[in-house]
Amino acid sequence: MNLRAIVTGGGSGIGLATATLLAGRGMKVACLDLNPPGEPLIGIAADVADDAAVRRAVAEAADRLGGVDVLVNNAGIGAQGTVEDNPDEEWRRVFDVNVFGMVRVSRAALPYLRRSEHASIVNTCSIAATAGLPMRALYSATKGAVLSLTLAMAADHIREGIRVNCVNPGTADTPWVARLLDAADDPAAERAALEARQPMGRLVSAEEVAAAIAYLAGPESGSTTGTALAVDGGMQGLRLRPSNPER
Repeated sequence: MNLRAIVTGGGSGIGLATATLLAGRGMKVACLDLNPPGEPLIGIAADVADDAAVRRAVAEAADRLGGVDVLVNNAGIGAQGTVEDNPDEEWRRVFDVNVFGMVRVSRAALPYLRRSEHASIVNTCSIAATAGLPMRALYSATKGAVLSLTLAMAADHIREGIRVNCVNPGTADTPWVARLLDAADDPAAERAALEARQPMGRLVSAEEVAAAIAYLAGPESGSTTGTALAVDGGMQGLRLRPSNPER
């Protein structure tokens, strides 16, 4: 698969798993991150909250890759609390990364994607966009915006041959979730609660999310655009009855 991909937030978690999988499938991959990975990936330091830095990084990636066919908008940060708990500054910061960051990178990459015969954008969204989760008001608001942005971009760019989709992971076993668990009063109990929230009874792996991203990025999904693919252990669509050990 002689395609060229940019993955933001490619230094760890879902981003690194995605970049590694795409490279393993034959793509040339550039990772934009505050702490980018090394070879065999092309690591480029960039802050998606800085428009000038994004433009420089995307131009460098396109030059080193020889063009851009795939953009994975994965960079993001988390937030906890109800609508009362975060000050305006925190709302602005999380939106600046999670939403405006995707806007900046997409805007910089579109001129290169328009030259590709197989152009695809995949945004990392979340189950938080489609289900009400406690203590996630700010984070959920950003991911709801990502879902709507994905649909709007898909409509805007379909006639340019650019497909736009997103993945909606459930709670994934990533470094960010690990930090949340470490900060909990009872990490084991908190992990058990997160696992129980997903019908499959476990956290989603970064590799499982990466596989969904890779499908949407590749030519196998050539007729798929404007779609949100849930990778959440059934959390979005299933409503199971409580388990009964006697039945």
